[in-house]
Parts: sequence; structure tokens; C-alpha cells
Amino acid sequence: MTALVRAEWTKLFTTRVWIGLLLGACLMAGGFAALFTGLAGAEENGQPGLPAVGTPQYEEVVFSVAANASVLFLILGIIGMTQEYRHRTATPTFLTTPRRGRVVVGKLLAYAAAAVPFALLVLAVVVAVVLVYAGARGAAPSLDADNLRTLAAAGLVLVVFAVIGVGVGALLRNQVGAIVGALVYLYVAEPIISSIGAIQGAYKWLPGGAVQAITSDFQAPDLLEPWQGGLLLLGYGLLAALLGTFLAVRRDVG
Repeated sequence: MTALVRAEWTKLFTTRVWIGLLLGACLMAGGFAALFTGLAGAEENGQPGLPAVGTPQYEEVVFSVAANASVLFLILGIIGMTQEYRHRTATPTFLTTPRRGRVVVGKLLAYAAAAVPFALLVLAVVVAVVLVYAGARGAAPSLDADNLRTLAAAGLVLVVFAVIGVGVGALLRNQVGAIVGALVYLYVAEPIISSIGAIQGAYKWLPGGAVQAITSDFQAPDLLEPWQGGLLLLGYGLLAALLGTFLAVRRDVG
């Protein structure tokens, strides 16, 4: 298994895809942190908007924005799996390691491990932006236990989404279809469900609801407890991994 994980890291780091996705994740998370800090305390149409700088609510919201980069970690995992089919390297890969389940498990472990330092870098960017910008506004937050918990939760989200991406790639195999489908689900399907009263209660059981439960529940519908959201998100990661492994073993390569 160690050799398989190392092989996956070789495949990952000999391309430039990871560089673009990592830079994009840092820019996205840092940009949201700067935007939220700039708008903190401002009113919207006479109504309170984002919490003011210096409040615990602001710190929870701004440190949790790192989780917004999860979509790029999801895409990283999808590409890691589907590139085998897109570039037609799946056949030699599976011939080298006939037990396909080991190949998929190797990918899951490799991308989960690679996502950890990537997530730490994204979190570091968010912390740097917040400390500098909020400090310039007169209230730099401290990295106390609550804020570290929020950062750790956001990091967990990033790593789990990379694992989910590998599972989704194994399920769908078509790279473009998997990425487009994931984007439509995250940015169309889940927002619609969360905004329609008759089905809003289902949102807390979806991945987006689980993410909000463990990061920030600001202006969110009814959610699970943070520990429940964490278990649910891990369950989605495990489910994607199991289904992806099962189908990769049973389906033809072509």
C-alpha cells in the first residue's frame, strides 16, 4: 500500500494541476476573509449585516471561510481519480495492480494525506489575512481555543472533500461530467433546498449542512450539533470512498 500511495503522489506532483488548485484555494479563502473583514459591521438596507470586527461571531465567521475552498479540494480528488480514465492509463494501472480496490484505496489515502498540508497552507493564508486586516481595523483576533476549533473544523472539511472527490471520480469516471455535476450540486441544488421552506429541513443532512454545522451557523437554517455535523461529513467521505471502490472493482475499465 505504501508503494501505491507513493505512486499516486508521483502522479500528482509531476503535473501542474495541484499548483493551480492550491493557489486558487488560497486566493479564494484569503479573498473571502478579506471581503468578510471589509464588510464586517456594515448594515445592508438598514439591517444588520456581518458581525462587527472584534466580536466572537465575526471571528467564527471569518475563520470558517477557509471551508469555502473545499470545492477546489473536491475537484483535486475528482481529477486524481478520473485522469486515469481520461488519459487511458487505467488499464496499465490496473494491470500493474490487478486488485483494483487497492488502487482506489491508495488514491484515497494519497489524496487525503496530500490534502493535509494543502489545508494547512489555506488556513495559514486565512489567519494572515484576518490578523493583518482586522488588526488594521483595530481588533485583531487571538488564536484562542474557540478560533482554533473553527480553523480545525475548516481544515477537516477540506481534507474530507478531497476524499469525497476521489469517490465521486470513481463513481462517474468522466472528468468533465464529475466536476460539472459536483458544481451544480454544491452551487445550485443545495442552495435551492436550503431556501425552500417545505424541504429546508433536509438541508442539515446534506454535506453543505454538515459543513455549516461544524464551522459557522451564522444566518443558517436549523442545523445539527457540531459533533453530529462532523460525523455526518466523515460519513459522506466514507460512503463516497466505499461506493467508488466497489464500482471500480466491478466495472469494466473501458
